Amino acid sequence: MIEVDLEALRRGDDIAFLELVNAYHPTLLRLALVYSPSREVAEEAVQETWIAVLRALDGFEGRSTLRTWICRILINTARRRSAAENRSLPFSSVADGDDTPAVEPERFLRSGPYAGHWASPLHDWSTIPEHTLLAGELQDVVARAIAALSDNQRVVITLRDVEGWTSDEVCELLGVDAGHQRVILHRARSRVRAALERYLSPEVTGV
Repeated sequence: MIEVDLEALRRGDDIAFLELVNAYHPTLLRLALVYSPSREVAEEAVQETWIAVLRALDGFEGRSTLRTWICRILINTARRRSAAENRSLPFSSVADGDDTPAVEPERFLRSGPYAGHWASPLHDWSTIPEHTLLAGELQDVVARAIAALSDNQRVVITLRDVEGWTSDEVCELLGVDAGHQRVILHRARSRVRAALERYLSPEVTGV
């Protein structure tokens, strides 16, 4: 996280605010896209968030980090703007409203002494050429896989694996316990991994 001069921000220092915007704007936009029906609506939510931040800075009490406080304003703003589209889902259940298994049952042996073990070994990505792993097409596969997740899964995996937030930071922002967050993150990562495995199969990579 960047060093924030809160007093300078409260004095209306334009340079301090510009540094804050440059540091956090990409994160806010990615979060807004989770809850918004279009990029245009997401960008409007981000702009409204920055206006709200300017107006509310004097009331920031420091009980959470400034980044968490700003992101919480963004999420509330984006949810409100998207309410008519019924896109915002509350973090109301450990199951994330998703009762499908994180990994397909057929990936495991169903009987015999090794029941419950993997039916076939996971693909060894270390054997895949670096140029394949760095290809823009592969990044698109990841982006599409994340876009296909539920809202809750998208926001958690975005914060943890894209933005690099810690588990504690995510739990504080979203108001969930660590176990709930782990379940959601596991489901999200499993689905993204499955999409990568389909793309990085020997038929595609030639490995």
